[in-house]
Amino acid sequence: MAGEEAIIIGIIVSGIRLSIPILFAALGEKIAERSGVLNLGVEGMMLIGAFTGFMGTYLTGNYVVGILMAIVGAAALAILMGFMSITIRTNQLAAGLAIWLLGTGLAALLYRLAFGVRTVAPSVELMPKIDIPGLSNLPGIGPVLFNHDPLVYIAFLLVPLTHYFIFKTKLGLKIRTVGENPKQADTLGVNVYRIRYLTLIIGGALAGVGGAYFSLVQTGYFLENVTGGAGWIALALVIFGRWKAYWITLGAFIFGMVDSFQLGLQATGVQVPFQFLLMLPYLIPIAVLAGMYKKTGAPAALAIPYKRGQR
Repeated sequence: MAGEEAIIIGIIVSGIRLSIPILFAALGEKIAERSGVLNLGVEGMMLIGAFTGFMGTYLTGNYVVGILMAIVGAAALAILMGFMSITIRTNQLAAGLAIWLLGTGLAALLYRLAFGVRTVAPSVELMPKIDIPGLSNLPGIGPVLFNHDPLVYIAFLLVPLTHYFIFKTKLGLKIRTVGENPKQADTLGVNVYRIRYLTLIIGGALAGVGGAYFSLVQTGYFLENVTGGAGWIALALVIFGRWKAYWITLGAFIFGMVDSFQLGLQATGVQVPFQFLLMLPYLIPIAVLAGMYKKTGAPAALAIPYKRGQR
């Protein structure tokens, strides 16, 4: 029984950690979409975050510097996304795809320029866990809740904070108004362009942190496409999570748990095609959330460029 309990706890702990980068990116994208900007470049921003976060930590040995560099790198792409989709009003779908391709290619190029071609990839020490005395050793819940790296706790904290920010603050009200009716918001004196830039930068910054999680916590090194499509999963979870922080969090955790479960099955050598196991983390969360989904509607102005004075 003790062995089975250890396996279950291991799957839960691993599932939590696998969900964290997606949760960061999805919460950031939710904020951006609330203002009416659909950012399909999340995956590219995560890859830039993974690279710049790794480089910052590799060069300085400081995780804080690495995280800050990941935020700056991804936010820079977000500003470029804003210039294309907000300032010159390029189609948001096309602009997002361009940012995705740019981030993917740029991260790989910068890595090659920095390190060349090596047989052994440069690496950093994995971000250490925070051992909370008296709590991390509690049976069962100790390792599940109180024995994680700092970014896990920051992600947990962001869930209620983003909900409060969007629904309980004056700025959150402006963001929602811009996303629903930018013309009305403009009439009331809200700077639509500034709000949309702000939310895009916040979304990009959180995507960068999510990308850095891969290189600093999960692997300790940077690889091309290390995010493995996490940005696209984050985009899907925003939709199926109904643009609400708690539903998005549920979707991220379901994805992480199923991914952890399939990795455990592969490790045991179960006689199931590994392609099917790899598909499970992408299939089950979408199926579950789709079944729970009630039509609430996206922000009315989502993906629609705004031009002042336009009818």
